[in-house]
Amino acid sequence: MLLIIPYFGSWPFWLDFFLLSCRRNPTVNWLIIGDSPAPADAPANVEFRQVAYADYLAFVSARLGIPFDPVRPYKLCDLKPMYGYLHEEDLSGYDFWGFCDLDVVFGDLRSFLTPEVLRHDVIATHDTRISGHFSLLRNTPVLREAFRRIPDWAAKVCEQKSQRLDEAAFSKLFLRYKRWPQGLRKWLPGANPLGVSTLFREQFSTPDCRIAWVDGSRDFPSEWYWRDGVLSNDRSERSFMYFHFLYWKQNHWKREYKTEGGHLARGEAQCFVPGPDCRFFRVTREGFHAD
Repeated sequence: MLLIIPYFGSWPFWLDFFLLSCRRNPTVNWLIIGDSPAPADAPANVEFRQVAYADYLAFVSARLGIPFDPVRPYKLCDLKPMYGYLHEEDLSGYDFWGFCDLDVVFGDLRSFLTPEVLRHDVIATHDTRISGHFSLLRNTPVLREAFRRIPDWAAKVCEQKSQRLDEAAFSKLFLRYKRWPQGLRKWLPGANPLGVSTLFREQFSTPDCRIAWVDGSRDFPSEWYWRDGVLSNDRSERSFMYFHFLYWKQNHWKREYKTEGGHLARGEAQCFVPGPDCRFFRVTREGFHAD
């Protein structure tokens, strides 16, 4: 499987931790496209491709046949449903393609992406929608071009403002009646418009946001532990697929660290730089810690 991430601007300070968690998932591959130089000692399963922002926009415009010229790189999130089509040449030999974000720490992905799970064509980590921070789709012509079924997709992609195509609009191609119990959805006419096998399963990856914690409460973890490629926290003894630290990034770290070019600069939240042989780190709302 190949996860595709276009990211333009300076690398965020937590990139070393992201890459360390990728390194411990050697059977999963990432393609990161951006205008910054590749970091030193990147894992073998993560390819960095340096491309100027204007050149990437020109590539997208030519491939999709539309005038794509967003001012803010964040708009690229609307392209996530199209990554399989845009980067079809990079997908040769892969059974799945997908997308994820950089503000995550991965656990042992293969312990969650079991052969039984991979029997499905679309795999999302929320119960009721495609998850922009991690989703997988089988590498087939139908799913590479599924985005064309999004109503007015071309016009929406050309809007400067984000249209949430990666989650809201894309989800409707695979899941309707999302408020109904999962056991009943498959019996409802048109519940799965594309007729492909889907798995929507909540992984509790994004705490402190809309979705309640595993036990149904709003009592979320205050610490996450990455140990030899396995991810856990102080609220549960089970392991987790990944931790999406969106809330801490937006509500705590921004107050403490200067911004360079729209991205958080390296600072005290990082606390230390993990080497390739690092076996443990801890994440809190104060940042990343070695002990």
